[in-house]
Order: sequence, then C-alpha cells, then structure tokens
Amino acid sequence: MTGNDAHLPAPRPTPDHPHPDAAAPSLIAIEQLEDAKDDLRAAIKDRRSQLDRKALDSSARDITQQVLALTATLGLGAGDTVAAYVSRHAEPGTLPTLEALHAAGLEVLVPVLGPALDRCWGVFTGQDDLAQLAPGRPLEPRGTCEEATAVGRARLVLCPALAIDDAGVRLGLGGGWYDRALLHADPAAHVVGVVYDEEANHPPLPRAPHDVPVHGVLTPTSWWQLPAA
Repeated sequence: MTGNDAHLPAPRPTPDHPHPDAAAPSLIAIEQLEDAKDDLRAAIKDRRSQLDRKALDSSARDITQQVLALTATLGLGAGDTVAAYVSRHAEPGTLPTLEALHAAGLEVLVPVLGPALDRCWGVFTGQDDLAQLAPGRPLEPRGTCEEATAVGRARLVLCPALAIDDAGVRLGLGGGWYDRALLHADPAAHVVGVVYDEEANHPPLPRAPHDVPVHGVLTPTSWWQLPAA
C-alpha cells in the first residue's frame, strides 16, 4: 500500500543555483510508479469483481485451512497473537479464518480506525461484535482500540494484498495503512501476504521506498516462505 503525500513546490531558479530542482526527477519517477500501481490495481480489482459468491465462499474456507496449517507449522497456539484483517468485497475472505483462530484460543487483532485516523487495532471476539464504524471502512470490533504498537505482540501478521512478487513486494490498495503499521511489527514476526493463486508469483512489481515487503505468501491452495525474505 502506498500513501499520497503532498509535495512542497520546487524552489525557483536563481543565478547562484541554476539547477535547484534536483528533486524533480525523483518526484516524476514516484508519480510514474504510482500511476503504474494504479493501473495494476484497476486490472486486478476488475478480475476480482467477476468472482461469484460461490467462488468467494469456497476460497475463504480454503484460506482458513491454509492459515491453520501455517499456524501449526509455526507452533502457534492458545495465548499467541495473530494480526489479520476483516475482508470485504472480493478480497480473499478471512471471516472463517478469524473465527477459527479465535476458537483455537489465539488473540486475533484486526485494524481499527482510531482517533484522528490513527492506525489502531481491535481484538476480534466474533463476527457478532463487528460493526461498520466509519463509512467506506471494513467491519471493525466495537471494543477498545489499541495503539499501532499492539501489532508488535503478533507472531504472525496476515496482510491483504492485490498481488505479490517473488521478492515480497506487495501491491496494496493504495492507502499505505499496512506499510505504516508493519513498522511496529516484531522483527521476528512472520509477515504473510494473502492473495488468490493467480496473484502470487507476480512479475516484479513497482516498489516505492516506503513499501514494506512481506516474508511469505498464502493463497487458497498453498503457503510458502519467500527466498528473499
């Protein structure tokens, strides 16, 4: 995910500094990179929009089995923490996964929009506790909002993505939420991007300096660690 940071106007040329706009090429490059990302996002979202409810539900159940296999391999059990996300629209479904992790006694953190758009986390306790707390946002827990640093106690972080390449570069939705949130993750945590099978092993994706790569990939049919991680 990437943000849309505002840029200050370039300084005016002066006789002493005939080429003051040294940053301009990098700004242009960043704009071109973001345009390339937007084109990819549009194509992938269009493909996802063609998935029917049966396919979405089946994928969500398969993702649950893959996540449970992954947590078992990592030795995670009751009392451990997993950070994940509440899926929406045609995203790889996570609601059955969240329920299964909670039922297994793990603490499950999901994103919550905090005060002044702060990046926060809430504890998932069941689908009945989820609500639409802000327009355009995924469903969120009604309980206490924890600070961004709460993700630091997660041993596994499941990130939404539109595509992931073999270097772990992740194409997000464009808001930069997870790139900022992952800065608070434990360096020893396993950060895994969740995508559909055809969105993994993507050709090299455009990467901005602030993009945080993932360590592994999980799809409805498999999960694996990335060699570059």
